[in-house]
Amino acid sequence: MRFFQKIQKPEFWNGFLKITIPFFLLLIVISLFMNSWRDIFAGDFAAVNDYNFADGKWERFWGIKIVITILYGLYMANKNIK
Repeated sequence: MRFFQKIQKPEFWNGFLKITIPFFLLLIVISLFMNSWRDIFAGDFAAVNDYNFADGKWERFWGIKIVITILYGLYMANKNIK
């Protein structure tokens, strides 16, 4: 079955959401720990905010993760739907 036929099925979108939501949350947690683990364990959330989100950095932080998550979710849902 072709990709465009698969995306018309409700099972595709259910699978997509089941894959993307946990992956997105995991990606955020891993990314924050990789970028600011010392500040997180020290409880210095102002430094975490400055490093990851201040001065327009939030657009890059969230944008990359959303794009990666959508692409991964589409790939995996397509792969798992028969």
